[in-house]
Amino acid sequence: MATPERCLEMNALSRFTRNMTCVCALVVAWSVASIGCGMESPNIIIVLADDLGYGDIACYNPESKIATPNLDRLAAQGMRFLDAHSPCTVCTPTRYGLMTGQMAFRVPRGGTVFTGAGGPSLIATDRLTVPKMLKEKGYSTACIGKWHVGLTFYDNVGIPIHDGGLEAVKRIDFSRPIHGGPLDCGFDRFFGTACCPTTDWLYAYIDGDRIPTPPTKQLDRTLLPKHPYAVDNRPGMIAPDFDLEEVDIKFLEKSQQFIENHVKTKPDKPFFLLHSTQAVHLPSFPANQFKGKTHAGPHGDFIFELDHIVGSLMKTLDELNIAEETLFVFTSDNGPEAPTVFHMRHDHHHDGARPWRGVKRDNWEGGHRVPLIVRWPGKVAPGSTSQQISSLTDVMATFADIVGASVPTNAGEDSFSMLTAILAKDSDEPIRPYILMQGFAGSKFLAIRKGKWKYLAHQGSGGNNYDSQPMLKEYQLPDIAPQAPGQLYNLELDPGETKNLIYDQPVIAKELRDLLAQSIQSGRSAPPR
Repeated sequence: MATPERCLEMNALSRFTRNMTCVCALVVAWSVASIGCGMESPNIIIVLADDLGYGDIACYNPESKIATPNLDRLAAQGMRFLDAHSPCTVCTPTRYGLMTGQMAFRVPRGGTVFTGAGGPSLIATDRLTVPKMLKEKGYSTACIGKWHVGLTFYDNVGIPIHDGGLEAVKRIDFSRPIHGGPLDCGFDRFFGTACCPTTDWLYAYIDGDRIPTPPTKQLDRTLLPKHPYAVDNRPGMIAPDFDLEEVDIKFLEKSQQFIENHVKTKPDKPFFLLHSTQAVHLPSFPANQFKGKTHAGPHGDFIFELDHIVGSLMKTLDELNIAEETLFVFTSDNGPEAPTVFHMRHDHHHDGARPWRGVKRDNWEGGHRVPLIVRWPGKVAPGSTSQQISSLTDVMATFADIVGASVPTNAGEDSFSMLTAILAKDSDEPIRPYILMQGFAGSKFLAIRKGKWKYLAHQGSGGNNYDSQPMLKEYQLPDIAPQAPGQLYNLELDPGETKNLIYDQPVIAKELRDLLAQSIQSGRSAPPR
């Protein structure tokens, strides 16, 4: 039994240990907070590509058949995340997740993919978004390009239109302001399109909250290029100033104008720019100046154009002498499209999904593992990589730490800060205890990843039907557990997701299934900040 004197010593030591633990915690918290509060906040640019696969960029795929010199240079000057994921395997829910830090399946219509005049916005009016958060910290904010998170047009008597078809577009009263778009979600400036720029029923540019040049006729698709990648193009209404082959060049010009004007008029104020491209979503319509620039067909030329866009934005920063004070992020909203992967593999021996199984819409890795490159001169080590598992929902918490913003409990429910990873200050311990993935149809197809283990709470891909799609049949793998309600893969030993271990590892399968259920019930995967 310890003596009274020994008890006093033990109590004193315990108090000292607790105090030192608190001091250490405060030092760590202060060191992270000081990044945002003890220095000027950086300008921030996110380039969000569309349907660009992990294997489409040379710096991620040594066997790529397409030159991407500017993206390779961006990676050489910054950090590549090797285990980054889009929150969903299609565009609208992913864009919601990036903007809000919340998985889209948690909100009504969170599995929706909008077309035409579809809406209303998935983003609730009182929901904190990344641009709202940055505006509160003094940022000027702009969104250029594809919106695709839903908005509201009105007809000539003021009735909201929430329909994705041709007849709905014809009913729009273009003299009325648009609600629920970027200007209502925290952006000061918007120039772009409601949905997929060259795919959906409304081919017209939105400037602010109106379409200054409305569509006047239906698109004549016989005048468009003809090739295997010229698909996914609906016969919608088109404005006279809308050239389907020059859309991304128009977006680039508008982003460059925003940056130049900001530096000229508000040089002491930081800016946030979300540049959301059409490239490389089908149809693959590269601008005239890029046609034939690669040996990988129209889609290869389109990827080359995307690389040029990144290089042009980098050049603009250099010319304005603000590259050193700008955080530049490049990523994609999901994996590559099925027809693209099929034809690029067969025609050009290029695999945009390499080395993963699956494509866009699939909950297998190829559907949601995406390139993520971060350049921040003086902060991010050049040519570095991170193995941290991350999601595009992590943008909110990461930016909050950078600028010293707070994220309330009712925001960023699935957002973890990757700042320590970006600054190469993280240990081998994972920042995220687990990550969630959402397939094509919202909460019907969810998956969870914890360390090397990945559990899909459904049968099949969670998106594409490999039995009925001719282009995908040759990539179909034998289902060794066809009666199982889900799938369990060890990505460390089986990165191709070929062996469903759900019956071999029932304890792990149950642990992940329960963790997924807990995350759904609690409404969050990230702890309250």
